[in-house]
Amino acid sequence: MGTVVATLSFLFVLLCGNINISASTAYTGMRDITSLELVNEMRIGWNLGNTLDAIGGETNWGNPKTTKEMIDKVKEMGFNTVRFPVTWGGHVGPAPDYKIDEGWLNRVEEVVNYALSNDMYAIINLHHENSWLVPTYAQEKRSTEQLVKIWEQVATRFKDYGDYLIFETMNEPRVENSPYEWSGGTPENRHVINNFNLAAVNTIRSTGGNNAKRHIMIPAHAASAIDIALNDLVIPNNDDRIIISVHNYSPYFFAMDVNGTASWGSDSDKASLAAELEALYNRFIKNGRAVVIGEFGSINKNNLSDRIRHAEFFAKEARKRGITVIWWDNGYNEGGKAESYALLDRRNLTWYHPEIAEALVRGAGGVPEPTPTPTPEPTPSPGEDILYGDLNGDGIINSIDYNLLNRYILEVIDDLPVENYSKVADLNGDGVINSNDAVLLGRFILEIVDKFPVDK
Repeated sequence: MGTVVATLSFLFVLLCGNINISASTAYTGMRDITSLELVNEMRIGWNLGNTLDAIGGETNWGNPKTTKEMIDKVKEMGFNTVRFPVTWGGHVGPAPDYKIDEGWLNRVEEVVNYALSNDMYAIINLHHENSWLVPTYAQEKRSTEQLVKIWEQVATRFKDYGDYLIFETMNEPRVENSPYEWSGGTPENRHVINNFNLAAVNTIRSTGGNNAKRHIMIPAHAASAIDIALNDLVIPNNDDRIIISVHNYSPYFFAMDVNGTASWGSDSDKASLAAELEALYNRFIKNGRAVVIGEFGSINKNNLSDRIRHAEFFAKEARKRGITVIWWDNGYNEGGKAESYALLDRRNLTWYHPEIAEALVRGAGGVPEPTPTPTPEPTPSPGEDILYGDLNGDGIINSIDYNLLNRYILEVIDDLPVENYSKVADLNGDGVINSNDAVLLGRFILEIVDKFPVDK
């Protein structure tokens, strides 16, 4: 098996060299850039909220099943980063292995590739895990065991992905319903969270491959930016590829409180928000440590113009300081209701509030980038109904198919998603699916060849 791995790795390098697979950031390798440079490239982001993180399953909180067309719309608007909150706890087996359900891991990988195939950055985390990930001394040992096992499996699955994929160790670690839940926690809570971050980072690094140098986001207590939380935050191993993850729904009474003010935009409003961002700059960026605001936004109080002003100012001021911001979109939009952060209407593939999305992109210095129309596949000859190389049956041959074929050859998976895969993946028609077919598929994706030997 080691020979097969080495052969496939060599073939991929031989085929690709310094050429990126068209429209995919999945296998670009690990570039020699700092986390500050990486975050600068990430620019502006969007969260696929209340979906892969929904307790009980992807559609359990009312959002539709994620499609590539949804992520295409996000890309088209001008966003170039997608954060994928993922709840793993409901998809794992019992101790001591905490084995992640293979179907769930496959689904997460599939959805993440929707972003990577669009030349976007993607972030994977552990979300809504506070029922078992408890930062107290009494719960630390058991929590760490599960944390390590989950990251071991997730990191191993993605270890060959390039640096457009970022891991985030946790979401908002805290003791739920405690008196200090949103005020920085206790010294004990903060100490255990540091230990959790260290355990997660060490586990990710130990899986090897590109994970040895992957950029990793870590939060302080509850991902808070208040001093008491950040003062005690410890960077695991002083690793220079650690990015600080912060959540900032500021100002609270405008952005989160449904009974609070619907107005924003005075000079004092702007000065206050700029001061919060400046504090992050002075604490971290100025000293060479990158920061991503992984969640921010404002709820819909039927106050569109104020939300536009807030969004553009927030993105612009963050960008000035080298901070990437990622809007929290949970799919819920009803005006005057709590948690109404949605910008994208995922069912209809339109924008509830295109003006806010455009303000975010504009503030971050970007412009909408329409997704190119894919070149249609040639019309098959009469009686032919096989699209060779399309191993997931989506009608497109791209790096997702290449990844599936490699995983099949390496016996990581037992079969391929498309029906009649024994024919669809046999690209040279010799009756065997092996590394020769992987070479052919890679050459096709790179446009070195325009058909397979099996095509007549």
